[in-house]
Amino acid sequence: MSCDIRIASEKAKFGQPEVTLGIIPGFAGTQRLPRLVGKGIAKELIYTGDMIDAQEALRIGLVNKVVAAEELLPAAKAMAQRIMSRGMFAVQQAKTAIHYGLNTDLETGSAFEASLFGVTFATHDQKEGMTAFVEKRKAAFTGK
Repeated sequence: MSCDIRIASEKAKFGQPEVTLGIIPGFAGTQRLPRLVGKGIAKELIYTGDMIDAQEALRIGLVNKVVAAEELLPAAKAMAQRIMSRGMFAVQQAKTAIHYGLNTDLETGSAFEASLFGVTFATHDQKEGMTAFVEKRKAAFTGK
């Protein structure tokens, strides 16, 4: 649950079974799950200790994508490659904005995002990305 993006095998099972042992989820399980799937679904999964399959995890937003078991690693690598081909500084700033924004109100989060947007506009990657778009070619990002 602490990963930015979660890809699951069609054979995967998920659950928070700790209550079946007389304890509660640890390692922020009671904090991360509601943020991913909503309070009601998280409470149901945590209170019952029930397991769910990959398709249900996808339906409730616990995972981003479900793939065949043999495609799990290739799918994860392909997505990682797509992300790595983007402007890395922009990806980092987007991650920062998302994490900050989720811990504050919309107005404050939006103001923080606007400040990071301005920072990204002053980069070489922004100039390269927009030039490549106009020239209808793939951008060659450098992380600067």
